[in-house]
Amino acid sequence: MRPHVILNAAMTLDGKIATRGGDSAISSPEDLVRVHELRREVDGIMAGIKTVLQDDPRLTVHKVPSLGKNPTRVVVDSAARIPLKARLLGEAGRTIVAVSERAPATRLDALRAKAQVIVCGREEVDLEGLMERLHTLGMRTLLLEGGGNLNWSMLSQGLVDEVRVAIAPRIVGGREAMTLVEGEGRELVEKGIRLELVRHYPLGGDLVLEYRVLPVE
Repeated sequence: MRPHVILNAAMTLDGKIATRGGDSAISSPEDLVRVHELRREVDGIMAGIKTVLQDDPRLTVHKVPSLGKNPTRVVVDSAARIPLKARLLGEAGRTIVAVSERAPATRLDALRAKAQVIVCGREEVDLEGLMERLHTLGMRTLLLEGGGNLNWSMLSQGLVDEVRVAIAPRIVGGREAMTLVEGEGRELVEKGIRLELVRHYPLGGDLVLEYRVLPVE
């Protein structure tokens, strides 16, 4: 068993979720409200360590009324590199840091004073195992706000149920700019992860697309 996972992102028309300089301020004010309303509905929000190091996000509900609680924050961080001063470690509510067995024990000792640590996987975090652990902790819905590599890992392992993207009317280019999905990728289009469009609508100047991830044939 695992949580129902929604991959959500804002991206430019050319598929970038950040510029080559790391600027990820793509969401319009209207889209930020949509994202925080979505955060308010889920049990957890998950991001990768690169996102935390680059953006130092809060991963809380703060653009709309929180109704008294924040979702559990989950960071995928194989080597326990998260700074102890990261903003999300100081926010109210539960934070979980998922690490692998290669994470230094001294780092884990310090980290456990600020977050719940889950050791899952030998060299890298075992994402399927992590999803099972989160389910046993009562997490039924999880919002994935990952970078391109975590997005790919989750999608390629069949761990994502929905994809929601807000497309901003911008083109930024850059071969080193992060796209919605990175990783190894598929060699053939016909082997790509299949989606079914469920809903689409304009929002401010953006276009929001909502898809259901289809089972592997």
